[in-house]
Amino acid sequence: MTIRAVVTGAGHYLPERVVPNSEFEKSLDTSDEWIRARSGIERRHFAAEGELTSDLATKAARNALAQAGIDANQIDALVLATSTADLTFPSAATMVQANLGMTRGFAFDVQAVCAGFAYALSNANALILSGQAKRVLVIGAETFSRIMDWTDRSTCVLFGDGAGALVLEAQEGQGTPEDRGILSTDLHSDGRHRDILYVDGGVSTQTTGYLRMQGREVFRHAIEKLAATANAAMEKAGVTTDDVDWIVPHQANIRIIQGTAKKMGLPMAKVVVTVQDHGNTSAASIPLALSVASERGQIAPGDLIVTEAIGGGLAWGAVVLRW
Repeated sequence: MTIRAVVTGAGHYLPERVVPNSEFEKSLDTSDEWIRARSGIERRHFAAEGELTSDLATKAARNALAQAGIDANQIDALVLATSTADLTFPSAATMVQANLGMTRGFAFDVQAVCAGFAYALSNANALILSGQAKRVLVIGAETFSRIMDWTDRSTCVLFGDGAGALVLEAQEGQGTPEDRGILSTDLHSDGRHRDILYVDGGVSTQTTGYLRMQGREVFRHAIEKLAATANAAMEKAGVTTDDVDWIVPHQANIRIIQGTAKKMGLPMAKVVVTVQDHGNTSAASIPLALSVASERGQIAPGDLIVTEAIGGGLAWGAVVLRW
């Protein structure tokens, strides 16, 4: 028998404040039409004053735990993917652990920007396969509205806040691609490209900084790298595009999503798209999309899913799993 990390619960949370594209017209030389045409984004959510990344993560986690039908103290490990933690330390994951009343196990953050959830899933999968944990709560949560330069129309209109979470549980499988759970992961990074997507501040510089992006360069790297990592993960899992029910990509930009699907030879009818409602929520975007798609019945038990993401670093990766 083979041990698999199987999804037993999913949940998400979006802040109450919804920000339509029209709101940016008041302060920037932009328009709803311009934003939609270049990104596919129509609206996004922004955290309220005093609402922290750990707060968003906690609410998403509670929803995932409720769907899984378990208590926080039945979780062995909590892995939180974020680039916008509440404090320099301790980790936002330990804050979520406390919020949930989880008094056992361990919690830690993973920072790989928009690829963070793929990295977090890979870490959670490894914890389960190695026997270090039987149940892992994996969360992606961000408050990117806190690192926006509101005078830069090329970036500030693209990002939003939110959180998504999955509960993974060790279950026995047959060791075939028909097993439920994570079938393969594929991760990469290349620090030579750090200057095309970064925040120009941090602890060592004693500044908070703002997100900076060379959009054309990111786009140039994104489609090729996303398709390549997705194909590599599928090969590791022993599946092909013909077997795939859904691509659940990082929700950054509709043109990147469309371009990646085309390069993989998959129709958009097989792609879960939520970018129009959430914007780019970085490490939260994949779990958000998975939870939303599951909630609306788009994703069903037994479906084969490929997730892929790329972000600052550059860091990118893919995960193949059966729902």
